[in-house]
Amino acid sequence: MKSEELRETRDGSARQVRVTGYSAHEGMRAQRRRTLRKLVLVCTTAALVVTGTVVALVANGGGDKGSSTPARPVAGVVAHPDQSPPRDLISAGRSVLSAYYTAKPVKLPNGDGTVSYQWSLLDPANQRYEPTDWAWLDVAPGLRRAAVLERGLPADRIGLLDLSTGKVERWIETDHGVGSLQFSPDGTRLLATAYDLDPDGLFKDAPQQVNDKVLPGPKASRSGFYVVDVADGEAEFTARPVQKDARGMVAAGRQDFGWSHDGALVWEPSRETPGKAFLDERGKEMPVPEEEAEPNRADAGISPDGKLLAGRKTPDNDTIVSEVLDTETGDRAGVVPGQQLLTWADDRHLIAWRCDPAQCEPGSGEFRNQLVLVGLDEDSTTPLSGFRKPALDDTGRWTPLFTRR
Repeated sequence: MKSEELRETRDGSARQVRVTGYSAHEGMRAQRRRTLRKLVLVCTTAALVVTGTVVALVANGGGDKGSSTPARPVAGVVAHPDQSPPRDLISAGRSVLSAYYTAKPVKLPNGDGTVSYQWSLLDPANQRYEPTDWAWLDVAPGLRRAAVLERGLPADRIGLLDLSTGKVERWIETDHGVGSLQFSPDGTRLLATAYDLDPDGLFKDAPQQVNDKVLPGPKASRSGFYVVDVADGEAEFTARPVQKDARGMVAAGRQDFGWSHDGALVWEPSRETPGKAFLDERGKEMPVPEEEAEPNRADAGISPDGKLLAGRKTPDNDTIVSEVLDTETGDRAGVVPGQQLLTWADDRHLIAWRCDPAQCEPGSGEFRNQLVLVGLDEDSTTPLSGFRKPALDDTGRWTPLFTRR
């Protein structure tokens, strides 16, 4: 298979991975786009480090007013708007960019292909992102430990990595191959999605139509999930293959499980609103929790104090902004600049993707974006990273993973 064909096929597969974280979990499904237009960017030439106070770097001045509204103080802001992908620590408030990945297509000798993820992980000692050879990883709240999988997914063991030493402190063997990992919100449990085949594999005997070409495609091979007790390493497996939808279709490729907002339930991707189906840890289907039911919920989810819910892009007077909802009433509490709200920095501020104000309008220039810190109904934003390249299939395009301090 030609590399350009693999890139085309990857578009329908790799973008389903978390945003994160992420996407992140970036997370980890289809990437979304939004932004604010007509903002004036104040130049920064070197890495910017701001501790304790957010400095307004971008102002929505409405023409030539030239003024900016100072944002409320946010602790622990470290920004590097000249770096993309980042080399040095990026953080704001409670959230730290703990890792990021890039994805590239790989052609296999037998005519199959796969999507390979290259992860860079924060080294707490030097506060820099170091490349790793792990196939998949997640970082626990508190930034002391990561869970890792070796190359050749699905992996037959899970590693618990001590971030202070960079060494695996324990291996947890699994009877079923594992293709993804996610720590629970409190960091005490690990959710591992099990697969029989490479979840990112592209197989010539599973052809798919892509842009008038017949290319190798993904296969459905998810077998279930493990819930791992991080303290003692005990892993309980629950069988849960991908379920047929209303049309009798089964989604192929990567179909990772994730934790609910409070860690009480597990969810899987679904074609039904709100895009998730919920289960308990034994696989019993459960009603959608009230706080998870909003179909326009963004990756950031509910604010730390529980009062606000991050929403998705909404048109607003020729600009691209994202709305924030009141969790009590469901009404709009305000709007913030940004295409995609990724994580909360504190009760009123979020980290978001935002495209270049000078080049971005609704429907145009949306994919050249950078991480920014935004505040509810504040005109100012703080760039945290440099801009990503606009081409979605660029192998250097990176996806962040955020972790709570």
